[in-house]
Amino acid sequence: MAEKFAKTMSLYEQQVSPTITSTLLSSESAKEQLLEDCEELWKQMEECQNRLMLQETETLPGSDPKLSLLMKKVKALTAELNQWQKRKPEILTMNPDVLVALGRDQLQKLNHDLEMVLSTVHAKNTKLKQDLVREQQWLEEQQQLIDSLNQTEEEISNQVIQFSEKRAFQELKSKMLKIKAYKDKILNALGEFLEEHFPLPEDAGTAKKKRRSSEEPDVQLITLHEVLESLIHKLINTPYDPYITITASVWSPYIELLLRYGIALRHPEDPHRIRLENFHQ
Repeated sequence: MAEKFAKTMSLYEQQVSPTITSTLLSSESAKEQLLEDCEELWKQMEECQNRLMLQETETLPGSDPKLSLLMKKVKALTAELNQWQKRKPEILTMNPDVLVALGRDQLQKLNHDLEMVLSTVHAKNTKLKQDLVREQQWLEEQQQLIDSLNQTEEEISNQVIQFSEKRAFQELKSKMLKIKAYKDKILNALGEFLEEHFPLPEDAGTAKKKRRSSEEPDVQLITLHEVLESLIHKLINTPYDPYITITASVWSPYIELLLRYGIALRHPEDPHRIRLENFHQ
């Protein structure tokens, strides 16, 4: 009985298709025939189920009821397995209307799947076109930026070429003249200031002063302005040896003034030599 039930269930699973609906059948006669076949199979399945219920209600041996039940299940599964192995494809019905309806159903499903694939491909193509437009816009912007930079570079290069050496020399010469005029102005102002506030001693006359000893020859004293100019020129022209020698033409109070206020420094080994302080460093 279990083997027969397994065979009937296998035949039913093969023959009954859940995809067949009344809306897909184009012929009333085909529909009626299919319903009759289904009802016949349903009756057979109910008969098998009733017989199986009767077998399950039979009294199992008292020794080991669980073992007997498991053995029956094993026999039923073995019979079903054999039926599946021996089963061959069978057609539920040979009615051409039913076959046409089934074919139409499969074609409609295939058409629906292809439409879904086509819609997906169209969506991807649309997105790719949008991405392509954005990339092209970005490329155009970058190209415009490169063109602008190249134009700016060309303009700067032309300006550099037009800036000739002669023009640079003229500008440098003009700056040097301005600096020289400013220096002369500063030196003149310094000379006027020193001549007003630090003049030569009155007993020296306009040009000369005699030493206290009549044996010494007459010397011509130089102004404080001249002393400072000598110190400045010596420091600029020979910075490695900025010292000048103190001669009799330099009035000693000028030397003391320069040393006292830190304007000049005495040579560490020769007291008769002084130099200007490095104010520019």
